[in-house]
Amino acid sequence: MSKKRILVVDDDESLRWVTQAQLQQRGYDVTAAADAASALEQIRNSPPDLVITDLKMPGISGLDLLKAIRTEYPEIIVIMVTAFGTVENAVEAMKAGAYDYITKPVNMDELRLIVNRGLEHLDLREEVRILRSSLDKKYGFENILGQSNKLLYVLDMAARAAQATSTVLIRGETGTGKELLAKAVHFNSRRKDGPFVTINSGAIPKDLLESELFGHVKGSFTGAFANKKGKVELADGGTLFLDEIGELPLELQVKILRLIQQGEIEKLGFAGVSKVDVRIIAATHRNLQAMVEDETFREDLYYRLAVIPLELPPLRERAEDIPELVQHFFLKAKDKQRRPDLVLPTRMLPYFSVYTWPGNVRELENIIERIVVLTRGDEITLNDLPDFLRRERPPVEELHLDLPPHGISLEAIEKDLIVRALEKFNWNQTHAAQYLDISRKTLIYRMEKFGLKRDVQG
Repeated sequence: MSKKRILVVDDDESLRWVTQAQLQQRGYDVTAAADAASALEQIRNSPPDLVITDLKMPGISGLDLLKAIRTEYPEIIVIMVTAFGTVENAVEAMKAGAYDYITKPVNMDELRLIVNRGLEHLDLREEVRILRSSLDKKYGFENILGQSNKLLYVLDMAARAAQATSTVLIRGETGTGKELLAKAVHFNSRRKDGPFVTINSGAIPKDLLESELFGHVKGSFTGAFANKKGKVELADGGTLFLDEIGELPLELQVKILRLIQQGEIEKLGFAGVSKVDVRIIAATHRNLQAMVEDETFREDLYYRLAVIPLELPPLRERAEDIPELVQHFFLKAKDKQRRPDLVLPTRMLPYFSVYTWPGNVRELENIIERIVVLTRGDEITLNDLPDFLRRERPPVEELHLDLPPHGISLEAIEKDLIVRALEKFNWNQTHAAQYLDISRKTLIYRMEKFGLKRDVQG
């Protein structure tokens, strides 16, 4: 494996030299630059894996360097170095896409730890990229989008699980994409040419579930007019996906245990056993360990299923992935609904990120499609969003006020904001009031207070 390449950017020559020497001792290929301009030149000639840059530098700042790297080379890991008193700037850098930051005076052990974590994150992204690229899009794996650490960790585990033959238990709330992940594991495994068969234990009446799973012979019960193969037999040579395994009755749990342990099934009405070769992937939104304690789920089956546990995080725990998901589902819905000219302005994205999405990715996709269908114009506005999204006010991140040393007029700020909101919506009072999160009556009162009238001349 080739050495990881690191670029150190700092106008402090001594710190630059010490950092370079320390990292070279750890086996990295390290180069250095005294300013952001020369660093960009090096990056464009030969992009490194990771950049360590000082935040405050003459000329182009470290923050501007970070933004340039994120625009041109988003795969590069960037670590910021900042003085103790400017941690708020480091937080701004994190929002702009920095992987992490460290304060001066630099502790080399801490820096090596952060560098190691950053490069592990880089390797994780690459493994997931390979996993994604190896899967045919028709199986829906492209919907498991995002770059958050929690999601990447699960996808990396899934990539490793795909190469094994062990049973897999996928846990996650409703709508997190458990079946998509199960398909990803199957279609990247040695069984990818075999069948992938799904059965939802909670969607089939209990009195029919055994027949659906294991099949039956003609005459085994009323209505059994012909022999029927069960889902397990249909999955022979491939993968059986047991969705909502927590809903499986106790009397059938023992038969699934036998299937896992011995590869055998008993058809209803058949006095004998059949051998099958299937890999089991199970999924549930329930806490199976708690069910084991309550004796509603077999302990031996639980441990047989959870050889490789995969935990899909809910969408609220990976909010940084929401903008990417919104854009993906928006393009998908536009194509499906034949609305190629519809536009989703970037100013709308924060409204999606502050909602908690109890229905997770599935709910988000459905809401996006609803918006695409119901929007009347060619651009999605605040009025086109559902009420529950409009109620969640996104943080005001784009409003930067430089506070002067001798004080400021709050009324002047309020007046300016009202004027800007009115101008933004072409003096439409209803839209401006909604944007400011006040009633139209309140807006009119404040317009009268400040003597605001639209200039219709000209």
